[in-house]
Amino acid sequence: MFINQAYIEDLLSSARNTPVTDIDAILDRAESMSGLKHQDIAALLMCEDERQLARMFAIAGKIKEHIYGNRIVMFAPLYVSDHCVNSCTYCSYNCRHQFNRKKLTMDEVREEVRLLEKMGHKRIALEAGEHDGLCSLDYILECMRTIYDMKFENGAIRRINVNIAATTVENYRALKQAEIGTYILFQETYHRPTYEQVHPTGPKGNYDYHLTAFDRAMEGGIDDVGAGVLFGLADPYFEVLGLMLHNEHLEERFGVGFHTISVPRLCKAEGMSLTDFPNLVDDRTFEKIVAIIRLAVPFTGMILSTREDDHMRQKLLKIGISQLSAGSSTEVGGYALREQSGTASSSQFEVNDHRSALDIIRDLLNEGYIPSFCTACYRSGRTGDRFMSLAKSGQIKNVCLPNALMTLCEYATDYGDADFKASTHAAVQRMLPEIANDKIRAKTEACIQEILADGQRDFYL
Repeated sequence: MFINQAYIEDLLSSARNTPVTDIDAILDRAESMSGLKHQDIAALLMCEDERQLARMFAIAGKIKEHIYGNRIVMFAPLYVSDHCVNSCTYCSYNCRHQFNRKKLTMDEVREEVRLLEKMGHKRIALEAGEHDGLCSLDYILECMRTIYDMKFENGAIRRINVNIAATTVENYRALKQAEIGTYILFQETYHRPTYEQVHPTGPKGNYDYHLTAFDRAMEGGIDDVGAGVLFGLADPYFEVLGLMLHNEHLEERFGVGFHTISVPRLCKAEGMSLTDFPNLVDDRTFEKIVAIIRLAVPFTGMILSTREDDHMRQKLLKIGISQLSAGSSTEVGGYALREQSGTASSSQFEVNDHRSALDIIRDLLNEGYIPSFCTACYRSGRTGDRFMSLAKSGQIKNVCLPNALMTLCEYATDYGDADFKASTHAAVQRMLPEIANDKIRAKTEACIQEILADGQRDFYL
């Protein structure tokens, strides 16, 4: 198996006394954006020197700016079922936790999607607990068909990422045929003893089957996969190295690693207490982890959810995060209940950023970022190794910024007030000269004119 516990522990142990000069040399190499070796990552994880940490954050910010610019991709989760047969000790969907569980009907799915689209979202992450009887793959596929079939005055949901339990190659083929965007699955923890402890019963307790899910997904034709761990379950430094080893395994076997890495921290959930988890990650350590992941895999997208508050999100955007959720509900049927000023039966975890989607997007714009609702890469076949080759060559910028600006203009026209539209206009005028190719810049300007003047939608390169 490609996750070797003793190897990771030896790396961390040997890295404890890395000389200052060696850390400086590692940071010199990191600036070249060529990635890092296992020993380099371990050394940076163990680094506590404030001068070198400051330099680490600065380099991570420089890399993030060089590759992603000021673009931030926006999305929201859609929870369709909280039925689950697992007893994960950190999750409110734990099958031992008693509450009124729910699975959305297709009419309820449509209502949730209507409210998500009303917020301006074009990209969603479909989420469900694991229960083959009450939440089968056929149900997930029906949800996807229902969502893709919906049309609104301002467009449609253009990309559905799916976060469901590890499954078979045959099922991954079915998800691919249903036009999945990215298949997302969190290992939760790469530390096998901890994994077995926090998954005492249920199919998710099979560490090896869960770990090899991405292999089966890629065998089934899904070449965009998104990974993550739940920081706070085990030693966070062990987890970072586990992520890197997993990514390398996929690159060696399939030619492409993770499309995205998510960095959720353990949050309070119904039926559990944070005091039962001794590996909770403090803010400073969390910042260091995000920065090191950015140094280690410069071209991999990094996702941050509303588990983090506004203050932490602002910090992490500067050193690595490239995708944000906005206006999220982690409850089944939560968007409709929120619209009705009600409460849902149980959320999967407590969120810490309670701003509306519009407020989050407005704040990003005012802070100099370009909120992007782009889904063009998937729809143009720029996935898997093709996306990574374009990203590593720098060519992806030729489409990312134009698409971000066009989708932002769509959003401002359809959902923004006068102040937001003015801010968008200023941002577009500031960013258009950043498009170096004259033909692409001219095409972008022409498309924006059609969006603003003629009400045309869904332009992309």
